[in-house]
Order: sequence, then structure tokens, then C-alpha cells
Amino acid sequence: MIDFEKMDGLAPGIVQDAKTGEVLMLGFLNPTSYAKTLETGFVTFWSRTRQKLWMKGETSGNRLRIISASTDCDTDTLLFRVEVEGDGLVCHEGTVSCFTRPIALGAENTEAASGK
Repeated sequence: MIDFEKMDGLAPGIVQDAKTGEVLMLGFLNPTSYAKTLETGFVTFWSRTRQKLWMKGETSGNRLRIISASTDCDTDTLLFRVEVEGDGLVCHEGTVSCFTRPIALGAENTEAASGK
């Protein structure tokens, strides 16, 4: 049972490529999108901006076919290991992963982030 109550009815869903292990994206699920995901075998999110169900890839063809699914120890976050259908470009910006923007790490950035 997924604990959707910790985040006001939502649970984060991490999507990972089953073959490479690369993290592809993060989305949110509610009980309805979670049930749809289990029913279809394809990851279906709840769009917080559009306030509706959203099956990733339904228009682009890059659907996320679930190979395996698990939850974390608190049962409030989901991990989907998937095979991407289509051309494999998961991000709407045309990249394989949504995580493409590096953040510089180091003393200067730590001070900037803390407001010093």
C-alpha cells in the first residue's frame, strides 16, 4: 500500500532505465494514476499543472513500459524500472533523461546557497 497522504495525495515516482540504470525522470502519482499504471503496465502520472492523468509518451510514442516496480522503506516513493518505447527520448526537451543540467559544487556555491 502506497502512503499518498504524506504529500497531500501524491507520491513521487522515479523512473529509471532498466538496462542502464540511468535516472530518466521524476513525476508524481495519485491513487488513480497509480491504479492506471498497474492496470496498463505503463507509467501514468498525475499532472500537477494540468490537473489530469498523464501517460508519459502517449503523444510522443516514448511510453515507459514497466519492467519492475518497488517502493522505498516508508512506502511514500515509487521506483519504476522501465524500457522506453519509441526513440527513447524521455524528456520533452529531446534528451534521454530530464536530468541534464549540472550544478557546480564547491565552496563558492555552498556560500552562495547559504547567503554568505
